[in-house]
Amino acid sequence: MLLLRCPLPLLLLLLPLGSRPQKFPTRDEELFQMQIRDKAFFHDSSVIPDGAEISSYLFRDTPKRYFFVVEEDNTPLAVTVTPCDAPLEWKLSVQELPEEASGEGSGDPEPLEQQKQQITNEEGTELFSYKGNDVEYFVSSSSPSGLYQLDLLSTEKDTHFKVYATTTPESDQPYPELPYDPRIDVTSLGRTTVTLAWKPSPTASLLRQPIQYCIVINKEHNFKSLCAVEAKLSSDDAFMMAPKPGLDFSPFDFAHFGFPADNNSGKERGFLKSPKFGRQTSPKPRVDLHKVCIGNKNIFTVSDLKPDTQYYFDMFAVNTNTNMSTAYVGTFARTKEEAKQKTVELKDGKVTDVFIKRKGAKFLRFAPVSSHQKVTFSIHSCLDAVQIQVRRDGKLLLSQSVEGVRQFQLRGKAKAKYLIRLKGSKKGASMLKILATTRPNKQSFPSLPEDTRIKAFDKLRTCSSVTVAWLGTQERNKFCIYKREVDDNYNEEQKKREQNQCLGPDTRKKSEKVLCKYFHSQNIQKAVTTETIRGLQPGKSYLLDVYVIGHGGHSVKYQSKLVKTRKFC
Repeated sequence: MLLLRCPLPLLLLLLPLGSRPQKFPTRDEELFQMQIRDKAFFHDSSVIPDGAEISSYLFRDTPKRYFFVVEEDNTPLAVTVTPCDAPLEWKLSVQELPEEASGEGSGDPEPLEQQKQQITNEEGTELFSYKGNDVEYFVSSSSPSGLYQLDLLSTEKDTHFKVYATTTPESDQPYPELPYDPRIDVTSLGRTTVTLAWKPSPTASLLRQPIQYCIVINKEHNFKSLCAVEAKLSSDDAFMMAPKPGLDFSPFDFAHFGFPADNNSGKERGFLKSPKFGRQTSPKPRVDLHKVCIGNKNIFTVSDLKPDTQYYFDMFAVNTNTNMSTAYVGTFARTKEEAKQKTVELKDGKVTDVFIKRKGAKFLRFAPVSSHQKVTFSIHSCLDAVQIQVRRDGKLLLSQSVEGVRQFQLRGKAKAKYLIRLKGSKKGASMLKILATTRPNKQSFPSLPEDTRIKAFDKLRTCSSVTVAWLGTQERNKFCIYKREVDDNYNEEQKKREQNQCLGPDTRKKSEKVLCKYFHSQNIQKAVTTETIRGLQPGKSYLLDVYVIGHGGHSVKYQSKLVKTRKFC
């Protein structure tokens, strides 16, 4: 067996001088499981327990040696070393125990110094050696009895590592077993999503042990162990709960891939907490690395990724009883490119309708065929405000928010080309009309006053009529007023949904038309008109709309007004 009871001199030899003697844990001791659960029992000890994974730390260029004893010949033996964040050099060797340490001698034991000299002067027989950052194993179905030494060294940097040793590898199986095909398959690829699938671990499907799968996503490289992932992650708690059944979980509920730092440096991880050492290290920069554990599903969609970006995906099967894991063969994939924006060509003096998805953008191009001194851009935003940017030959000339009707006049340049970028609202889809022209007199959009509200006079309300007023401009335009009866529970929210200013009188029923008239005033202070709408029903609600129609036939709707006639007169 591994780590059997040994005589006191040999036990003292294996422990640091000055330490109080302690009994080696063995599989035959009732206290073994209790001792394994006590992490402090093996902390900074040179003894490897049988059947338990230990975590430890190496300083660069400072070797570390561990011991364990196999008492009987022909004993099965398995040793697993897991490097975390740096390659390791490690060697396993065995040497015979001194006769006094075999448990069969009956005389007085040799003095401690003499035994120490005898052990340390012998190199022992090398059984296995490895150099690299892979999880590597030594497995033997028949090992000789003796004192086993495990020597480890990190020449690259200070690093964490894990060691597991057992004399009952067939029955233990603490690491989840990989399927015959341990690869991760990319089953679907989009601009912002990647769907992954993998075959289940036989430990879950056949042995019915509790297994959960943890996915790691990053933009640098694949990882060979979950230990390496934990070492790479910052002190923030990146352990995520499994998503609800039937719903894929997106680990990227952020504005971009890259995770804002929370001041949670004092939190413990979901896995083993690293011990603190006296040597001070500078904090590592935060990396685009994320881990999410998803339960026992074997298909998962990662979403909210960046387009045209390469990501590396790793999958780890974790035995939730032992908290020990096995890595699948990682993969990588590049998300698809963003769909190239189609640029709409604007024709001089012609109105173009533009539809923009929520938070979307559209690009337009205006290339005048003749030389010009000025260029005019007229924009009519039908719903919410939109953002407009105008560049001439790459130089930014204009960046504005537009609500309602706006006109911009820019200085021209021979053979210039203009690129217009329109960005929609965050609230919803945007609709607008745009006109570009090099002819200053070409105006398709009617001029509007700053205030486009309709005012109703409450004192002039009757059971069959209402009187309203609205502002005009110095430019002579045609105004048409329409009415529509609505329910009493019609509210401002419903009215707001119908505020598409680009819908003209041609969309209205003829029965809703009240009248049309021309109106203007050279004195802007007196540019006000009133109208009394008759033939209404007592106690009824009506929605009133005023349309102003420009010389080019394009109309703009004022803000709708909800009115109600008196019920009793």
